This record gives sequence, structure tokens and C-alpha cells, in this order.
Amino acid sequence: MATYIYQLPGWPKFHWNHSDLANLLAAVRHRQGRLIGHMQALGFSLREEAILSTLTGDVLKSSEIEGDLLDKQQVRSSIARRLGMDVVGMTPADRNVDGVVEMMLDATQAYKDPLTVERLFGWHAALFPTGRSGMHKMTVGAWRDDKTGRMQVVSNPYGRRETVHYEAPPAKDLDAEMKRFLDWFNNTEDETDSVIRAAIAHLWFVTVHPFDDGNGRIARAIADMCLARSEGSSQRFYSMSSQILLEQKAYYELLEATQKGDLDVGPWLKWFLACLERAFDGAESILAGVFLKDEFWKKHAAVPLNERQRDILNRLLDGFEGKLTSSKYAKIEKTSPDTALRDINSLVERGILVKDDGGGRSTSYSLADERPPRPRT
Repeated sequence: MATYIYQLPGWPKFHWNHSDLANLLAAVRHRQGRLIGHMQALGFSLREEAILSTLTGDVLKSSEIEGDLLDKQQVRSSIARRLGMDVVGMTPADRNVDGVVEMMLDATQAYKDPLTVERLFGWHAALFPTGRSGMHKMTVGAWRDDKTGRMQVVSNPYGRRETVHYEAPPAKDLDAEMKRFLDWFNNTEDETDSVIRAAIAHLWFVTVHPFDDGNGRIARAIADMCLARSEGSSQRFYSMSSQILLEQKAYYELLEATQKGDLDVGPWLKWFLACLERAFDGAESILAGVFLKDEFWKKHAAVPLNERQRDILNRLLDGFEGKLTSSKYAKIEKTSPDTALRDINSLVERGILVKDDGGGRSTSYSLADERPPRPRT
């Protein structure tokens, strides 16, 4: 039987070689400060758009890591409504999307508040408003009870036996395990750097695995909460979850190795810090998109456009999935095919859209100039 980290004497007294992390932590902290300074120097509207784009990506990618694909426009609209942002073309969000957004915003906007059992139960209930994970009924807003057996993380490659990657602590230990975790998390006298605490909190929470489902998403929200504390700001300009998704294989492999290892969590901390630094690179892509959108609307400020046209152009600027066709336009904007085609033709005549290669029913359209502007200095 495998021995897991929580079964070791001394759990959960993690340790690591501080000197091994010193340079990497300093580099991360330096880039973190530069990024925040750069973003704070933006005008209000650009900073607001950067925050909205970052939070949207964070919610989408954290869910995608678990195989749950959310609707981008619903996520964006749900975030904008909760933050009081004036966004054209709001899309109604279903309760599953609203729940994920509610959890993430509570973690990052109310980052100074203590993390409590009640708060965690609220996040979990928001993630699973129907009381089900897929087709399966589950315990919601409470610790798992293990009535159907011990909580295991398994994979089942086609044609092969199940592989057990991890088995969590028994349910009878959860009250004590979570009290210990929350006491540590809320300890304001702990002098461990907040970025390091983000990495430890993530690892510790998913190791305890207190819920039937949603542990990964909640762990990443807790890490984001720590990162917000490290910056003293609720404004998010980079997405750790987006970078984790890009490195998903390494993420799961290192989690498994750490949970089956000893209490020296140095390798996990190194990976987390390096992944975080790479996440800052993603912020540059978000900023380029924000500048593109800003320059686009400045260029076309005097062009008379209806609300349908403005909405579809914003969707294209935000990263439209697939190709824009007249039938998609009609469906998205809830209008007739004839009206959709008139709107599109008007945008083509004004030089805002261009026809892609192809014709007839397959005719699709793109923005006339999708080249990002040069970064401002």
C-alpha cells in the first residue's frame, strides 16, 4: 500500500531549502511588482478591460483543467455584472457559471477576510448549485463522508485497469485536518512569504481533498487569494490557472510525486514559482489584446454602428471561437438571417470586416486588421 505524505510523522510540517528558492522567489517578486506597476499606470478603462479579460480567463481555465468547459461570454458577463462594469452585449449566465464566478471573485476581491469552514462550504455550494457533479448526486456544502468508499484520484486508460494516483485522508479525519489547515492559513503572524504560502496552501488543500468534487478549483481559488494578499490588491492582471492548464501534465505529475514523497516540498515550490513567472508572460498577451481593442474603437469611433454590430465586433476582439458566419451572427444577436446579412455587409462596406476565402453558405468574415498595435512605452 502506498504511503502518502499525510501519513508521515510530522505532517503537515513542510520544509524546504530556503536558499534554493531565494533567487527564483526574488525574480518572481520583481516581475510581480513591475507588472502591477505597469498595469496601475494604465488609464481606468484599459485597466478595467485588462482585469475583466484576466478574470474571465482564470475562471475558464480553472474549470477547463477539470474538464468543464464554460461559455466565455457568460463568464465575462457574469464577472462584469458583479464588478459593476459597463460592458456592451451582456449575456445571461446560467447558475453553474454564476457559481464559479461567485467563488472566484469572493476569493480575490475579499482576500483580506479570514478563510472559514462556512466560507468554504459556501464556495462549494456555489460550484454545484444542483447538488450534482455531472449525473452523480453528491454531498454539497459539507465535507465528504466516504459512504461509497475512500476518496481516490484515479485514471482509467481505455482497455486498462484503473490506476489509483492518490488516496485522500479518511473522512473521519477531515474536521481535524481542515481545522489545522485553516488555523495555519489565517495565522497573520506567519512570516513565510505570501507567494510561498500560495504554493503550500494549494498543495495542502488538494492533499486533504475535503470535498466530493471541486477540490482542484477551490485549491486554485485559495492560491489566488494568497497571491492577492501578496500584492495587497484585488485587481488581477495575470492568471495562474491559465498557465497551469498549459502545463497540466507536469502539474498533475508533480502533485502526485509530492503527495507520495516526504515533507520536503522544495520541488513543488520551485515548479509553482516558475509556473507563476511564466504566467506573467501571459499577462503581456492580455495587455496586447487590450491595446488592440482600445485602438480599434478609437479608429472606428465615428462610425455609426448598431448594438448588434458593436456586440459582435467586441466578441471578435475578445477571441471569437471558430469563424463568424451570417448564421452564427443571427443566432448570437437573436435576429433574422436577412438582418444579420445586412449588418455584416454594412461592416464589410465600411472596411471593418472582410470576407474570408470561400463562398455561399460557407462564407465567413474576419476583422479587416487583426494585427496588434505596438506596445506603448
